[in-house]
Amino acid sequence: MLRCLIAASSKHSFLFIVLRFVRTTNMVARFSIKDLEKLSGIKAHTLRAWELRYGILKPERTDTNIRWYCNNELKLLLNITLLYNNGFKISKIACLQNHDLVEEVNKLIDAQGKACDQIEGLIISMVELDEQRFEKIISNSILHNGFAHTIENIVYPFLHRIGILWQTGSINPAQEHFISNLIRQKLIVAIDGVPVPTAANPKRFVLYLPDGELHELSLLYFAYILKSKGHQVIYLGQSVPFMDLEKVFEIRNPHYILSVFTHVPAAMEYIKQLSETFSGAGILLSGNQCLEPGLALPGNISVFKTPADLLVLIS
Repeated sequence: MLRCLIAASSKHSFLFIVLRFVRTTNMVARFSIKDLEKLSGIKAHTLRAWELRYGILKPERTDTNIRWYCNNELKLLLNITLLYNNGFKISKIACLQNHDLVEEVNKLIDAQGKACDQIEGLIISMVELDEQRFEKIISNSILHNGFAHTIENIVYPFLHRIGILWQTGSINPAQEHFISNLIRQKLIVAIDGVPVPTAANPKRFVLYLPDGELHELSLLYFAYILKSKGHQVIYLGQSVPFMDLEKVFEIRNPHYILSVFTHVPAAMEYIKQLSETFSGAGILLSGNQCLEPGLALPGNISVFKTPADLLVLIS
């Protein structure tokens, strides 16, 4: 699900994070010190210094004496990183008991603080499968800044920060499903809260993902944006066969068709088919497969990277 929202921006804008989950027979995740560096942003040599001086991290070793770190070490480091990035001295952090450490982190997250703190908090909530922490961060941001601001300035950067985890399929599936479904729930509730358009002739949009595309978070957010602007949204969802799209077009004759291409094979051939079959509609596309520079697109096809770009196209 997350890959779709990530794909709404150029893949070149991602913060590339290389993270491996090596499963043993009892399903314990193993991280190298480079993995911890990529996810926390703390250099490996600094982590080693903290380990030696303060005993903060306690790695295990393989039979061949290669050091590795478990999930608990990753959780601890993410909490430490959040405090460290907010001015706490590492010597003070090292003296904190675990419950005191968690309490200080929660104070930062609960306060209306910087977006980067909230993003770090979301990473912790994902790793720890902590729905309560996720809810606090998102609800607090929505309360103070609104839903659209929260998605675009907290959730989007959060997904960019950990984007390569989903791009490569390296993340623990349980963590992926957990955070994806929490975000999806927020999007669906927000869409449900938007009144049905009452204008006499609202613009009609069909939103769908091509056959084989299953990750719909960005599509849901685009549905929210369009509905909140008073447009009529016919939401078909994920993995829609082309013939079904044709039937919907015959029934509703929409002004626009909107989709996101993340993994659809032979994207250019599919785009040409869209253009020819639905020549009477504007076709709006986003995603990695159609955002490559230099693509020659048919006249009724427009591509966009961000929600702001989408609003410009339909204004």
